[in-house]
Amino acid sequence: MSGAQPENSTGRKGKAVCALLLATSMFALLRPTALHAQETELRGEVSESAILSDQQRKARQLALAAQGQQPANAAQDNAPARTYLPASAGAVPDDADTGDATATGSLFDPPAATDDTSADIAAPPKPRRRSSTAGQNAADQAKDKAADKSKKKKKSTADTSDITASTTDATDGEDTDADTANRRALTIDSADRQKLDPGAERTDAIEGQKKKPEDDPFAATGVKWGSFVIRPTIEQGLTATSNGDSSSAGTSALLSETALRFSAASDWRENSATIDGYGLFRETVSGYPVHDAQGRIEGQLNVDLDNELRAIAKLGYEAVPESASSPDAIAGVSKQPLRQTIDGSLAVEKHLGKMQYTLTGAVSHDFYGDAKLSDGTSLSQKDQDSTLYTATLRTGYEISPALTPFTEIEVGRRTYDQRIDNEGFERSSTRLGARAGLALDMGEKLSGEFSAGWLREAIDDKNLDAISGATVNADLKWSPERGTTIGLTGRTTVEPTTTSGESGDILYSGRLTGERQIRANLTANAALGLDWRDYIGIDGHDRVLSAEAGLTWWLNRYAGLTTRVRTEKLTSNLPGRDYTANSIFLGVKVQR
Repeated sequence: MSGAQPENSTGRKGKAVCALLLATSMFALLRPTALHAQETELRGEVSESAILSDQQRKARQLALAAQGQQPANAAQDNAPARTYLPASAGAVPDDADTGDATATGSLFDPPAATDDTSADIAAPPKPRRRSSTAGQNAADQAKDKAADKSKKKKKSTADTSDITASTTDATDGEDTDADTANRRALTIDSADRQKLDPGAERTDAIEGQKKKPEDDPFAATGVKWGSFVIRPTIEQGLTATSNGDSSSAGTSALLSETALRFSAASDWRENSATIDGYGLFRETVSGYPVHDAQGRIEGQLNVDLDNELRAIAKLGYEAVPESASSPDAIAGVSKQPLRQTIDGSLAVEKHLGKMQYTLTGAVSHDFYGDAKLSDGTSLSQKDQDSTLYTATLRTGYEISPALTPFTEIEVGRRTYDQRIDNEGFERSSTRLGARAGLALDMGEKLSGEFSAGWLREAIDDKNLDAISGATVNADLKWSPERGTTIGLTGRTTVEPTTTSGESGDILYSGRLTGERQIRANLTANAALGLDWRDYIGIDGHDRVLSAEAGLTWWLNRYAGLTTRVRTEKLTSNLPGRDYTANSIFLGVKVQR
């Protein structure tokens, strides 16, 4: 019995080992292992975010390695490379959280690991596969957070960024061949993009640029009306004068004075046009009775023609009561007659090299209203109605752009509507004149012209002497400094008359003006005047001296206060013509 027991125990042990080996072989044959093709690291579609995340991870590892630190996730980084991740879910069994695979009871479950070192068959290697995209992103985010915490404790963000940038460049150079298939595509406009010049100056904002100061910040801005810019002005005030109507019989008075003025200029591209006008109304508030109104409007059109021709057309209308100091004033009347004038001209200019030619034709028609006598009756002045036709040829030679001497020849005819006046004289006449002068054009400094000559107007009636004499005309403006303007005007006028036995007179008028802009809103002006009237046919003359000074203070661009004082004195060798008038004006001026 005792000899048989060892034999039976050995037999049972051999049978158990054989059964175990057989079962192990069956399990190994029945359960297929993971496909070895999946371990070839074949790459499928990879997103740019995954590539960037991988590059950043490698950069952080190199940065930490440079600092002598061991990354917290070193164990994970030493893991084998991730395998190919199939697109279809379930193609490869998911990895378990624990080290051992959980048996499902299937014939294809891998055999469990054993501690038996005597086993001849080792456990098959565990297949490797990539985790899902969501799991990979979660793992990368966890790595990022851990790395960021470590960086904040050891070094500033700026230093880490510099090291990361340098290591990223190195890593990119090493992985160029591997990432060739996933290289970012170039944009369409990448070739047109240019790097900014770091040395270029920054352009200032439009709102920040300094505006150029205005030359005259209180000048009228004007009102746009069609293609014209209109600048109206109204002046209202009171005038205290020692002579209400500037006559030998005038006395003191307080007058209400209103002045309306306007100017309009076109903004055409080539040609130009201007319109100017004024109106003056005076009414007595107290003292010597004065009730008069006067005004004028005139327009000018400049047109450039072919062949270097230029046409200048003018047209005007004026209504002025006969002055009490005029030689034709009627004594003993309550109201002097109203004289109305319609005038127009057309000029054509031609430049040939330095030669300049101008031909001008002009027409002026005067017609008078009736004078009202003190007894309420009226006296007709129709015998004074006349029309003057003139033609002037001007020739100039341009020595320089600033100097142009010239000569003028004038011919004309004056005709009266009533060929023989109430006194039986035939007043129509023939006009002939010649002048020589100099035109100046030095810009704002000095501009204008002056001339001198002789004028003769022969009356048809042989019993009346011809009106003849020297002529002086001038229109100059001089600016010695900015804000100061000096003006000089001179004019010679033939004044016919219907007084019995007289031919008329020649009036010489001169005026010197000055204007000074003391401040931007304060302007001063002054004027000196001299008139000389020479009677033809009789030994008589008049001399008129005048002086005026004024001041305008602008409260703003549209309103201001103005004042002026004036004195005028007429001295004559004819009886009943002397007078003196002193006045002062204070008012408000409004412009637009």
